[in-house]
Amino acid sequence: MIHIGIVDDHQLFLDGIRSILSAQADLNIVFAVDNAKDALHHIQKQTIDILITDISMPEISGLELIHQVKEKSPHIKIIVMSSFQNMGTKHNIDAYLLKTTPKEKLIHVVQDLYFKNQKYYYSPAIDFQDIQFKKNILSPREKEIVVAISKGYSNTEISQMLFISVNTVETHRKNIFFKLNVTSTAQLIAIAIKLGMIEY
Repeated sequence: MIHIGIVDDHQLFLDGIRSILSAQADLNIVFAVDNAKDALHHIQKQTIDILITDISMPEISGLELIHQVKEKSPHIKIIVMSSFQNMGTKHNIDAYLLKTTPKEKLIHVVQDLYFKNQKYYYSPAIDFQDIQFKKNILSPREKEIVVAISKGYSNTEISQMLFISVNTVETHRKNIFFKLNVTSTAQLIAIAIKLGMIEY
C-alpha cells in the first residue's frame, strides 16, 4: 500500500486528484489539504510515502514546503504537479508533472516512483515513453561520449580519454546524433539534460 498526501490550494483540482488516486486499490490517501501549513501538521502525525504538491500556494510556497519536508522526513518522495511547464529546479523533487497529465500517467508515475525509485520530469518536448526509449537506445560508450561532449571536449580529447581512435569517436558521435534525432551539439545537450544523463 502506498500512502499519499496531497496539497493544492485549488479545491477542484485537489478533489479530482484525490478521487483518481483513491480509486486505486494499492493507493491510500492519508490527507488532502489546501495549504502547506496543514500538510506539515499531518506529516508530523501521520506516515506518508509520497507527497503531491503544487509550487504556487499562499503563505507557505510549495518550494518551502518541499524544503521542510525533505529536511525533516527525507524518505518522503515529492511529486510536483504544476501549471508551469518550466520547473526551474529538480532539487528535492522526485517527479514533476503538469496538471494536464492524464490520470493513467499520474498513477504510473506514483507506482514507478514508489516501487522502482524511478524519477520523472515532464518536458514539453519529450513525453514519458520517449524518454525511456531514448535512455535505453544509447550504449554505455555512447553515454560516456555524450557526457564528454557536454563538457566541451573535442573529438581528439575524447579519443585520448577513452583510449579509442578519433575515427571511432566520430562514428559514435554520428550514431548518437542519429539515434537521438538531433542536428547540433546544443540540441544534444538539451536532450541529455532531459534524459537525466547530465546535470544543468
